[in-house]
Amino acid sequence: MTACAECGFDYEPALVPEVSALARVHAAEYATLLGGDEQTLRRRTAPQVWSPLEYACHMRDVLLAQRERVLLARRVDAPTLEPMGRDERVAHDGYNDQRPSDVARQLEDAALLFANVLDRLPPADWDRTVIYNFPHREERPLHWLALHTLHELRHHLLDIRRQLDD
Repeated sequence: MTACAECGFDYEPALVPEVSALARVHAAEYATLLGGDEQTLRRRTAPQVWSPLEYACHMRDVLLAQRERVLLARRVDAPTLEPMGRDERVAHDGYNDQRPSDVARQLEDAALLFANVLDRLPPADWDRTVIYNFPHREERPLHWLALHTLHELRHHLLDIRRQLDD
């Protein structure tokens, strides 16, 4: 994947040094959006589309999962990453029943944790690899994982804003 046709994100390597700062900025954007009307935040505009709150919970969990994946890659050569069970988490963790203010705080904390791990990567470790299972099973370097996480943050901000604008 080099670019996202839907949101326009480009997996540009020049963005890698900025990922940690941008993750914190985008987490703050989510937190601001989560300050809106709770009923609107919990509303799904279509059965197959998550609510804004569910997207925010997903991003909190993505940031935490990606942090653990980076840490694992620093300990183990080319580990195979288990899928995070993104769809199952929606029900298993009760995403739509969570308090938006709690999720906002947790998402910002998750971004700080993720950013801290990226900021501590020595230059040589950016090329360490993982076996990533999305969009298909492939060996990926950590710099791709960082860019993919930034893509997720931006893409789901777009998803949320679309719903809030409806």
